[in-house]
Amino acid sequence: MIRLEDVTKQYSSGGPASVDRLSLEVKEGETVALIGPSGCGKTTTMRMINRLIEPTSGRIFLAGEDVTNADPVMLRRTIGYVIQNVGLFPHMTVAENIAAVPSLLSWSKAKTDEAIERMLDLVGLNDKGIRERYPRQLSGGQRQRIGVARALAADPPVLLLDEPFGAIDPIARTRLQDEFRLILNRVRKTVVLVTHDLDEAIKLGDRVALMREGRIVQFDTPDTILSKPADDFVANFVGLDRAIKRLSLFTVADAMDAEVANATGHLSVTKTANLRDALSLMVSANTDVLLVEDDEGRPIGRLARDAVFSV
Repeated sequence: MIRLEDVTKQYSSGGPASVDRLSLEVKEGETVALIGPSGCGKTTTMRMINRLIEPTSGRIFLAGEDVTNADPVMLRRTIGYVIQNVGLFPHMTVAENIAAVPSLLSWSKAKTDEAIERMLDLVGLNDKGIRERYPRQLSGGQRQRIGVARALAADPPVLLLDEPFGAIDPIARTRLQDEFRLILNRVRKTVVLVTHDLDEAIKLGDRVALMREGRIVQFDTPDTILSKPADDFVANFVGLDRAIKRLSLFTVADAMDAEVANATGHLSVTKTANLRDALSLMVSANTDVLLVEDDEGRPIGRLARDAVFSV
C-alpha cells in the first residue's frame, strides 16, 4: 500500500540528511510504528508520505501509484491525519470538524450527515448534543477521539498518526490506545504511527521500524525486536526489561493450563488479560498461581508463574 524507495530529506546543501536513502514498505491493512530517539527522522519520514515535507530525492508510492510529483493537496484528501494536539478547528462544531474533508470532496448533505453519525458511533461519542459542541467544550480525550473521527470520515485507505496520544494523561492514553485497536479491527486501514513511546509502538504496531540518524536500524514484529534485537543500539533502546515488555504481546490464554481443580481459592484473571499484567498481579499478591476465568467469570483454567516465562 505504501512504499518509500531511497527517500532522502536534506534541509541544507552539504549538511547531514534528516532522512538518508530510506526504503520502507507498509502492507495493506498493516499498522507500522516508527520509533527512535529525537532527531532520528521518524516524523520527517511520515510527513513526506502526505507531502507535508517534500523529499529531496527518492520516490513515494501509494497503492502502486508514484505520488512523488502528484498534487499534494489532492493527495492529502485521500489520507487521514491525526496529530498530537488534535488540531480541531476551534470555530467549528464537532459535526463541522468531522465533515471538513467530505465538504471539500463536495459530498451531499445526506451522505455527510450519515458519515458524521457513523464516525461518532465508531469513536463512542454519539451522545446527545455532542454534535453541536465546540472543541473548547470537550475533554482532551474527547478531542482526540473527534480527531480520529475527522481523519476517518471520508474513509481514506491510509491513516497517519503523529504522536496521537502524547498529550493525554497516562490513564486516558491507555484507554484510547485500547479503543483505537478496536476501531482498527472494525475499519481496515493502512496505518503509519509515529511515537516516542515503546510500549505504544509494540501495543499498536504490527511491525515496528526503529530509526537512528535517518535510517532504519531494525524493522520487524514487536516480538522479534524485543526478543532478538539486531544490535547493541536496539538492545539499549528497548531496555533491559524487554523480556517483561514482551509479555504484554501475549494473553493469559496463550500460557494457561486448562486444569481447574487445583486453582480454586486463588486470585483470578481473565483469559484475555496480557501476561505482563498477570505477572504483576502474581508479584503483588505473592502467589505463583492465578485462576483463569472466561468473560462471564466462569473458571476455565489456571496460570502458573513458570508458564508465563515459557511463551
